Amino acid sequence: MAEIQLKNIHKRWGSFVGVENFDLTIADQEFLVLLGPSGCGKTTTMRMIAGLEDPTEGDILVDGKRINDLEPKDRDCAMVFQSYALYPNLDVYENIRFPLRMRKVPSSEHKERVMRASAMVELDDFLHRKPAELSGGQRQRVALARAIVRQPNVFLMDEPLSNLDAKLRVSTRAQIKNLSHELKVTTIYVTHDQIEAMTLADRVVVMSAGVVQQVGSPTEIYDNPANTFVASFIGSPAMNLLEGTIEGGTFTGKDVTITGLDSTHSGPITLGYRAEDAAIGGDAPSVNAPVYSMELLGDATMVTFRIGGTIATVKADKEFRAAIGETVAATIPAATCHLFDATTGERL
Repeated sequence: MAEIQLKNIHKRWGSFVGVENFDLTIADQEFLVLLGPSGCGKTTTMRMIAGLEDPTEGDILVDGKRINDLEPKDRDCAMVFQSYALYPNLDVYENIRFPLRMRKVPSSEHKERVMRASAMVELDDFLHRKPAELSGGQRQRVALARAIVRQPNVFLMDEPLSNLDAKLRVSTRAQIKNLSHELKVTTIYVTHDQIEAMTLADRVVVMSAGVVQQVGSPTEIYDNPANTFVASFIGSPAMNLLEGTIEGGTFTGKDVTITGLDSTHSGPITLGYRAEDAAIGGDAPSVNAPVYSMELLGDATMVTFRIGGTIATVKADKEFRAAIGETVAATIPAATCHLFDATTGERL
């Protein structure tokens, strides 16, 4: 059992703020993803939980017990690093077994626990190989098994898939998702990849410049982004953001007019829409603009426009074709639009 509470956590180095006023409760067995660009404070937050960094202010509690002063080895957290951090002179079996030796687990339990962890990540055929003889994906699975064998209260994973190629990332992501379901251990996972966040998380914490921007389920964050930063960070492609003005429920910008918006706001505004919510053509199109580029995705065609200096996309049928520079009409349904304050970027 491990419920983690972060109470008003701050981390500063002199005048530089790494994390500001982080306040969150992570439920027992929850898979929480910290998501954001490089330098946003997500790894620093994880390192404070692990005990590798001390918070400047605030308290970290596990099951109601304050752990700020506990050494990392006493926090019962198993960490999986981006760089694998394997011992090159030890074979796979001994790398997985190493935490058991360090924690003085009775040797009679070692083989059973190592073999169980190995089986979970499908490493039984590689136990006598050294790390240098393994692929990147196999090394990452060794690192996962080494964390599993400890049977910790908390898993901490710091961008564990960043060094893998695209195909391996997909398969290893599925393995981590399945392990989370099997092991039922509280997991905190750091990534800058929003696809990892959307597919793995029970809840996502989106961070920017050390500040939490939004906390919610992947669906909540995707469907109702709190501000333009979250809107532009979540989704593949990200939400399109158009600058313009709104009056009487009608949005007007360069090459775009959208009527029937449910808003009494008037004046400058930022309008957001998802590429999959728009469509090419329509009886009363919202956009008439030249095609900037086209990308064939297999199941669809991504059509990109340049609207008033902004790149905007529409997902069309896979058969759709148009020449670059050709003017094409597209419809953006008012019901699917998101409205943000033009100055603060906050959702209206």
